[in-house]
Order: sequence, then structure tokens, then C-alpha cells
Amino acid sequence: MSFCFNFDVPTQSINPDDVDENKLQNGKKDNPSKYMEHVAKPAEPVKEAKEHLPPSDTHFLLRDAVTETVTIGTLPPLRFLNETVFERTASEREDGEKILSRTAEQRSDLISGLYEGGLKVWECTYDLLERLEEAGETFRGKAVLDLGCGAGLLGILALQRGATQIHFQDYNSTVIEQLTVPNVTLNCQEDDEVDSEEDKEGSGGGKVQEEDGCKEKIKDGSPPPKIRAADLSQHHPLARCRFFSGDWSTFLAFLKKEDPLPKYDIIFTSETIYNPAYYPALHEALHQLLAPGGLVYLATKSHYFGVGGGLHLFETFVEQRGIFSVDHLWDGDEGLQRHVVVLRFRKSKGL
Repeated sequence: MSFCFNFDVPTQSINPDDVDENKLQNGKKDNPSKYMEHVAKPAEPVKEAKEHLPPSDTHFLLRDAVTETVTIGTLPPLRFLNETVFERTASEREDGEKILSRTAEQRSDLISGLYEGGLKVWECTYDLLERLEEAGETFRGKAVLDLGCGAGLLGILALQRGATQIHFQDYNSTVIEQLTVPNVTLNCQEDDEVDSEEDKEGSGGGKVQEEDGCKEKIKDGSPPPKIRAADLSQHHPLARCRFFSGDWSTFLAFLKKEDPLPKYDIIFTSETIYNPAYYPALHEALHQLLAPGGLVYLATKSHYFGVGGGLHLFETFVEQRGIFSVDHLWDGDEGLQRHVVVLRFRKSKGL
């Protein structure tokens, strides 16, 4: 998978060369605030949050859909719209934000303040799925938030493994309407219906399997002529889901209108700390929305070149705030280093 970043960041944006990465890695955080002094302001005004209700008739969402399936270890298969076909058919899709045309014109996977990368399944998402498979988490009876959800694979896993409620949030309404909701709908189909449909269509593009046998990716070679989507009035899994768009500050304000404020036992967030300008809003959302005893699973790269964000800078920011502790669940040491960490509320002194 190729990655192209196009950050429309104003001149006060942080310069990655100004961040002493070695000091951060070596734990020299005697004065954390100095690393955050020049945090950039978002290039665009905040995006107002809104809730997206799935259509009562979801059949048309998957009409002529071409799908992929990723299987990791013992996890249930996760189905999602094929990215390549999605890009090629972008001009046929509703897009009030004009992000599909802009990303195609600029050949960019991310335009800061306009489009925040939700149309891609970024590689750290797979890292987190693998860690969840190893941990054997079932999510039964838990409330889950997929923050910066994009394709929604993490929330879909929670849905399939018994979460009581699953909320999906992404910056862009187009991502929610054209990708997240269809993907969730696709995974709400009964397995026997899907299996019979796949049997009719054949294996198409075949399977690509990693050498360690942990993960395989199945690409369907042609769109299924008849995909029966879930009926919202009858199908329970989709009724456990809610969908939101907007930036994190307005999303939090939107939820605060509810009484009581929703709290989540588990919050997933993957590849969301690339821009230090967004750290305050992200941290505040996590602080306000995580339930006591809850966990935040964060998947990320060590550093995002070109804008200055990354795990070590975010850890410094979190330490400065003093609300969460950060524990490393997994650290990859190949290529551009990737990590999966867990945030939890710090225990009060004396407990």
C-alpha cells in the first residue's frame, strides 16, 4: 500500500527537524512543554459534528459492490469495500465535501483540515487487529468507540464479538456515508448468506497469505450481482451502531448534549496522532469519553515525517497532562517503526 501525505499546514506548523527525536526516545522529558510550544493550528476551521442515520433500506449501499475480506488468525472475517474500485468509482458517489475529487486531483491520501485519510485502511490498523487476536478480547457487553474509524474495521470486530454498543466517528461525512456505513452493513449479513453468495461467484482474485500464516486477504474478483443487505428494522447488529462525523472537539460537544454523556469501555484509534495540532482535542475527547477502568488502544507510527507528529511526541504530550498512563503493548522494529499502546487513567496517589 502506498502512502502520500499532502498537509495544508500554515507557516507556524511544527518542523520535524526541530524535534529532537533521540531525546524523546531516551526518555529525556525534563521539560515536556518545550516540545509543544510550536504546535500548529489546524489549516481549516473546525468541522461541525453530526450524526448519520443509516438509511432504512440499506440494499442500495452495496449495489454492485466489490469487496475484500481480511482474516487474521482466529478473528472472524472482516469484509470491506475494495479500495481500488472505490477510488475508480469516486465520481459516481455522493460527496458533498468534494473530498473524493480533491484527493484524486492532488493524488493525496491526506489533506489536513479537509480530508483526514479515512478512505484508506492504514497499516497500523492491521497491527492492532493482530494484537487483539493475540489477546483474545471478546468485547462482550462493552461499549466501544472507533475514533477516527475510516473503514471501521476495529469497530466491526467489536460488533462481531459481542459489544453492546459500537459508535463510529470520522472527520469526514463522506467517509461515514460512503465507506463506514456500507462496511458495517456488509458485515451484518448472515454468514450463510454471504458464504453461499461467494460460492456462486468463486474465488475471483484468489488469496494472498503472509508467510507466517497469520493473515490472509481475499479479494473478490467481480461484484456480486445480488447482495442482500441487513434490514435495519429487523437486524439487531446494525441497531447497536451509531455513526458520527466532525472533528473531535465538536464531536465531544455533540455528545455532551446527551444525558448521560456516553462513556466507552474501549476506545480504538489508529493512525490519528500524525498532526500535533490535533493533540489537545484528541486528548480531551479521550479524557471525557473513556469510562472508569476503560482502555484506549492506540496504533501508530513512531514518527510521521512532514508534519512532526508521532508516538514519542504524543507520549510527551500525555505525560504533560498527567491524566493517562501509557503502556506499550507491541513495538515493531522493522522499517518505519510502528507501535500499539494502551492508555488508561492514572491511579490516584495513595491507592
